[in-house]
Amino acid sequence: MRLLLAPLLAAFSLLASAPVALAIDVRAAVLRVDYQTLLPISRYDLRPEDLGFAGAALADEDNGTTGSFLGHTYETRAVATTAADAGEALEALLAEGVDIIVILARFEDLLRLTDRAAEAGALVFNALAPDMALRDDQCRGNLLHTAPSRRMNTDAVAQFLVWKQWKNWFLISGSNPADVALADSYRFSARKFGARITEERVLEYSGGSRRTDSGHVLVQRQLPNFTQGAAGHDVLVAADETDYFARYLSYHLWTPRPVAGSGGLVPTTFHGAHEAYGATQFQTRFEALAGRYAKPEDYNVWLALRVVGEAVTRANTANPMELRDYAISDAFELAAFKGQKVTFRDWNGQLRQPILLHDGSITVSVSPQDGFLHQHSALDTLGLDEPESACSAFK
Repeated sequence: MRLLLAPLLAAFSLLASAPVALAIDVRAAVLRVDYQTLLPISRYDLRPEDLGFAGAALADEDNGTTGSFLGHTYETRAVATTAADAGEALEALLAEGVDIIVILARFEDLLRLTDRAAEAGALVFNALAPDMALRDDQCRGNLLHTAPSRRMNTDAVAQFLVWKQWKNWFLISGSNPADVALADSYRFSARKFGARITEERVLEYSGGSRRTDSGHVLVQRQLPNFTQGAAGHDVLVAADETDYFARYLSYHLWTPRPVAGSGGLVPTTFHGAHEAYGATQFQTRFEALAGRYAKPEDYNVWLALRVVGEAVTRANTANPMELRDYAISDAFELAAFKGQKVTFRDWNGQLRQPILLHDGSITVSVSPQDGFLHQHSALDTLGLDEPESACSAFK
């Protein structure tokens, strides 16, 4: 009963503070670009068919709770496509009058789709791509990010390791471009927070799948030899964005040490075991709707559409650029089941949010960590800060 009353109480509190409501129909879409990838290391990580879309369905329910009292309706289309057909899928949405679009796509595809959306006056939310350039010199004025950047994730890990006084790192990275970018981010985070990388090694990608081609038998022989003789370190940090080796590192090192990064202690926006800060009610509602645990992509999409719902309620408009302006204003804030309300950086469109650190079954910690200070917000200790950013699209 308490879980059922919570959305209603929130709706009534909004009614009391909202301006005179206008009847508004909010039409949005989630555009997911699917890519050919290897099977994940673990069957636990097989991608569900409704990845991201389930988060949108829950957001529509949540937005509709308040919207039903205000005369606002929410309808979100779910579109899965390939990279080759993504442009055509976007054109179809724009032709239907959809001008609020949450995109799950990689850097290059997200950028070209965002530029086309800008020509049509549409607002885009990035719910997947972690690339720093999207928050820096390649930012776009019609693009907001609910997905964290790589730097936010690596800063979150670095803060925890430094707080633990594990300041000497052994960095192992993969050889794929995404792994190289992640390793660069960990190097930056180490310098930023005073950690020291005592040694680096690269595990070359061989093109196979460890799950099917070698598995734990060969890994048990390979990884101890690969890590033998490393310089002294407190912790091993793995940069393996392509999910090739990092989760095998725990228990397979030559020198026993904790693992963090892409394996061991992992940064994320959300995971299915997170229960603090009222997240249990989010989890139970999501599981009742989808029949599975929430993935980070589901949460990122949910968060984007809840941003829309909150902005529509407060600003009394569905105009995409007016919603954007409200979302990046000082008036906007949103509860997100992370212990504090989240806001946007008005200089590059990135959502400020805590980063969860989990080990696959529990939330171990949440960054930013105590003692890491910032002149504006402790959340701005994670990721690219305003003086560092070359983004000018929001000025």
